[in-house]
Amino acid sequence: MSPTVERRAPAAPRARLELPTLPALVVGTVSHQRPGPVRHGFSHGVYQWLVDVDALPRQPWWLRPFTGFSSADHLGRPHRSLKANVEHFVAQRGIRLGAGGRVLMLANARVLGHVFDPLTVFWCLDADDALVCVVAEVHNTYGERHVYLLTPDEGGRASVDKEFYVSPFNDLSGRYDMRFTLAADRVATTIVLRRDGAAVFSASLNGRPVPATRATVVRQLLTKPFMPQRVSALIRAHGVYLWLRRLPVVRRPHHRPQEGV
Repeated sequence: MSPTVERRAPAAPRARLELPTLPALVVGTVSHQRPGPVRHGFSHGVYQWLVDVDALPRQPWWLRPFTGFSSADHLGRPHRSLKANVEHFVAQRGIRLGAGGRVLMLANARVLGHVFDPLTVFWCLDADDALVCVVAEVHNTYGERHVYLLTPDEGGRASVDKEFYVSPFNDLSGRYDMRFTLAADRVATTIVLRRDGAAVFSASLNGRPVPATRATVVRQLLTKPFMPQRVSALIRAHGVYLWLRRLPVVRRPHHRPQEGV
């Protein structure tokens, strides 16, 4: 009698994402909530860029100082392209996008020489626009960054241990619950830091993607000027508020850049 061979069902094909017209501006609100021991929360109107890193937006000369993107601002080697750096990072961890794969980036543009992205999201897609993985790049205000590789479920949810010092009021303990939404009419990210099952901090971006026409870009630059500078200033202002409320400060550990990034 021949041995029984276990047959596995083929993996279900990944669903194709319905993407907005690119490049796009994601116009919406960023919100933070800290439940205690010092309760604090805020919401601010923002916009970010959603771009295919293979087709970065090209603007007239007078808009370029407000709409710049550079590999030097993100993971990897400055001399390589954004896509090459993302592909290198995921390949070192066993994931290949294959021919025709795409990388979409949600980030702030460099404005008058300054950029700051608390969170940059790279959606890595296959040739059929199905999600392969998400690369979440976190920056702190000390010039450091850390990159998380995530494989969200069908609802866009993923979870990962915290490995990077971001806020002076949180140590490295805990676990992040994350959720990523990329659709034709909505782009959203949510991060909840949990310890012992309880949420100790949450941050979210919820916005609507609109085509990045020249008129749309100018409108956002006028109504929300100096966006990355404003983000940097607000982070520090809210930090000073918490410090004045005597929320304990956690010593920043030595940061070692990730290998292969």
